[in-house]
Amino acid sequence: MLNKLLNELNLPALKAKEEMFAILEKELFGALPPKPENVQYEVKENVHPRFAGKAQTNRITVTCTVAGKEFSFPFHTIIPTKEGKHPFFVMPNFRPEIPDRHMPAEEIVDRGFAILTFCYQDITSDNGDFTNGLAGVLYEDGKRGSDDCGKISMWAWTAMRLMDYAEKELSDVLELENAAVCGHSRLGKTALWTAANDPRFAFCYSNGSGCAGASLARGNEGESIDDICRRFDYWFCENYWKYRNNEEKLPFDQHYLIASIAPRKVLVGSASKDAWAHPRNEFLSCVAASFAWGEKGIVCPNRLTTDDERFHEGDLAYQIRPGTHYFSREDWNGLMDYILLHKK
Repeated sequence: MLNKLLNELNLPALKAKEEMFAILEKELFGALPPKPENVQYEVKENVHPRFAGKAQTNRITVTCTVAGKEFSFPFHTIIPTKEGKHPFFVMPNFRPEIPDRHMPAEEIVDRGFAILTFCYQDITSDNGDFTNGLAGVLYEDGKRGSDDCGKISMWAWTAMRLMDYAEKELSDVLELENAAVCGHSRLGKTALWTAANDPRFAFCYSNGSGCAGASLARGNEGESIDDICRRFDYWFCENYWKYRNNEEKLPFDQHYLIASIAPRKVLVGSASKDAWAHPRNEFLSCVAASFAWGEKGIVCPNRLTTDDERFHEGDLAYQIRPGTHYFSREDWNGLMDYILLHKK
């Protein structure tokens, strides 16, 4: 049944990982900003004395040089005080608050995980203004070329900087071999693109990432490329705009984005009533990408999902829960279950 549905969509065949990545970089997100230089960290310890002493929260300010200009941004680390090393999440988030409605930090700490998190708008605004933050560093006049990066690439670049900090400063308390990047909605798209760019992430989780994230564009009955470009064209490189109402001309589809992370582990999460993100096409995208993992791809029945299922056995995995567009505790628990099942 699933192969029949995929054949009807007439998806582009998977290519070598490097070739798929190059297409996504040119036609969807744009290349990431250059690596920073002269990186310095200012650490303020125990800025949120919460979690009943089970974790310490520090605020780090990064100051660095990007494209010859100075740039600074803050992020937080939440590290369990329990002795030993911990698997951890790098999470771009919508707000700087700790805990946050999309990040139940105490529950995450209780299960033995650490968190490194930043507020995406501390990097650059979530609008078409390319003169502020990192965007202003890269595009002094606010203008960019057709394949220059959009804002998702800037947020992905930042997630990689948090991984830099984990490697340099936290190797004594973090399991670097069990690093996961995760995000919800537009930041789920960001998580996928981060992992495609950075092999240091052993795990990637996209929650309700939908159009231009995990969900196939072809046959999508939710948000379309035209819909997303009318409101959020600045997330992408300008080349992506030419596929509005023109999905059949795409030289890729979103299974390329998932497959470009192979052979590392990817979990895609959906909510059954999140019609805009189109759970059916998120699941079919996983099935189409699965061939990049060979025998370690998704393990699932040859049918569409019900409203509440987990397919966690493979190195590419999928879960769906009842409800609407939200990064819920149920999503987090499924994600942590998956990592604990597969971590090194």
